[in-house]
Amino acid sequence: MPSFLEAPVAGAYHLLTSLVSLLQPFAGAYAAVIAIVMCTLVVRLCLVPLSVRAQRGTKARAELMPQLKQLTDKHRDNPERLQREVAKLQSESGTSLFAGFLPTLAQLPFFWLMYTLFSRAMVAGESNDLISGSLLGSPLGTHWPILTSTPAYAVIALLLCVVAFFSARLQLRQLDPSATTLSRRIAQLLPYGTLLTAAFVPLAAGLYLLTTTTWTLLERTILQR
Repeated sequence: MPSFLEAPVAGAYHLLTSLVSLLQPFAGAYAAVIAIVMCTLVVRLCLVPLSVRAQRGTKARAELMPQLKQLTDKHRDNPERLQREVAKLQSESGTSLFAGFLPTLAQLPFFWLMYTLFSRAMVAGESNDLISGSLLGSPLGTHWPILTSTPAYAVIALLLCVVAFFSARLQLRQLDPSATTLSRRIAQLLPYGTLLTAAFVPLAAGLYLLTTTTWTLLERTILQR
């Protein structure tokens, strides 16, 4: 890892271990689990303004979709003209078609930190105490078992599927009526990508995914009203 990335990793490690130490007398073996959930909720709370903007972007995309389709059909053979017209349409509407991706992009550094902290035996020049934490008997630093399953992974997988199911239904309701069959299929399957991601990351990162996707589902449900 490049040396300039070691500083944020070390800082996050000391912050998380300090929080775990504070929770230890009350939470015992689940101190690290609660610390991960708490940190995730704090991050998502800080991203609420971006989420509000993202929801507006989602609504804007739905409203602009018929006009975008007209522009695409009209300038199909002139990509440069199409790009200018789309940019003009966005400017006139006062929104960006990519605003809906802002919360996800903003979370990537935190997800990377979570993956790094629970994937290394040594952090900041010392033994990594975080990976000794566990959830239902499974160490937080272990990856998804290939041939066997444990209660922790089964619970995480089941809950991720439940959240993905309701997220897919919510996304389908937000689609424009003129959306293509492919767009609807993507909206239906995309939320299940978290389950696939959880299969390749430490259990701690899977716990983060479950917490943040649950927050996203509840947040979108509220903001949609």
